[in-house]
Amino acid sequence: MNNPTQTAPKGFPKAFWVSNTVELFERMAYYAIFIVLTIYLSTILGFSDFEASMISGLFSGALYLLPIFTGAYADKIGFRKSMLIAFSLLTIGYIGLGIFPNLLESSGLVTYGEKTVFSGIQESSQRWIIVPILLTIVVGGSFIKSVISASVAKETTEATRARGYSIFYMMVNIGAFTGKTLIDPLRGVVGEEAYIYINFFSATMTLIALLAVYFLYKSAHTAGQGKSMKDISAGFVRILSNWRLLLLILIVTGFWMVQQQLYATMPKYVIRMAGETAKPGWIANVNPLIVVCCVSFITRLMSKKSAITSMNIGMFLIPISALLMACGNLFNNEIISGLSNITLMMVAGIIVQALAECFISPRYLEYFSLQAPKGEEGLYLGFSHLHSFLSSILGFGLAGWLLTKYCPDPILFETHEAWAEASVHAHYIWYYFAAIGLIAAFALLIFAQVTKAIDKKKNLNVCN
Repeated sequence: MNNPTQTAPKGFPKAFWVSNTVELFERMAYYAIFIVLTIYLSTILGFSDFEASMISGLFSGALYLLPIFTGAYADKIGFRKSMLIAFSLLTIGYIGLGIFPNLLESSGLVTYGEKTVFSGIQESSQRWIIVPILLTIVVGGSFIKSVISASVAKETTEATRARGYSIFYMMVNIGAFTGKTLIDPLRGVVGEEAYIYINFFSATMTLIALLAVYFLYKSAHTAGQGKSMKDISAGFVRILSNWRLLLLILIVTGFWMVQQQLYATMPKYVIRMAGETAKPGWIANVNPLIVVCCVSFITRLMSKKSAITSMNIGMFLIPISALLMACGNLFNNEIISGLSNITLMMVAGIIVQALAECFISPRYLEYFSLQAPKGEEGLYLGFSHLHSFLSSILGFGLAGWLLTKYCPDPILFETHEAWAEASVHAHYIWYYFAAIGLIAAFALLIFAQVTKAIDKKKNLNVCN
């Protein structure tokens, strides 16, 4: 009989290694489909750019909101049972995404002008059944978001926690990087049906994770701990009544609205502007690569500066990143032979965006945790991701409108010339996001000055 506290090499329990490994599989599955989710919804199911963006935005936003509540439930029923529920739902959901198009009436290969796509269900109301399928994935994913990180905390000691979370962070990024690299070679082999087949890969990954949890995950930590839903609701009210945190969430939402364009705008933009050979999966991977390489160095570099100062630097980098992305459509000649200017400037913009993330994200969490009452740090940090909920909905929704206005789907036009004329100002999309980033940067600057003055006055009153 296996001992649940049995330790693996390097001093971590077996449960630690199992939970981190299944996190790797889950991230591979998630990012394999999320990088092209808007394309799947438009190309395969026939949703408009705006509809596809809003569905994807709600999908992403819910994944950041629900863990606040599913995490509390997971504490009650135990991590093993929670992970079994989660991976079962995820496997069912990903299989559903894969088989759903073939179940619809009139699905199949259809020709639009000179282009053949796997579609034919543009007028079918049945396509909206995809929403409950995505909801299944959302519920399963929300359990994973809360359970795995909490499992790392419970399966480590004070001495091993930092190393444990560095392993966890590495697994997350390896999974994200690997998942996003798969779609481009698959598109090269099977064309646009890759947007369907990739879901079966994701289902396979979560099924492997389900089996790993069932047969290998045993933990000494039992259920019955954690805050109740009443406690969580009370915490939510306290945060909403804390004007500093509420304003900070809203301001940082501006940064994340621009960041969300890796998944909301960029995949469709580069394929439409740079051609079908463009590789959005590889382009998106520039972000985690830069973050992994630079975040520790930048955090150390800014260690003697306040959290707000570090965040301000990052916020002013964001509009620069969006302007760089816009530049790809302004050059007439290739800057580097064989590399599209659209792709090159998109990569340049994403590099700057990733550096901004290094300045902002770690210090944002630090600032947020310092505002929490003693003993409620975990609860407050759970709510700190409300910016991702807001930015997913607002960023994806705006992306859908901007794509429709400035960079529409080529299949809607009879000739390439007609489409080219309609998309001549496609780079205007990035001007909108540059403006959002600049407004957020100045808002944070004002926020910093106002809060600093209030704190100074408060300290003077205490001294007097």
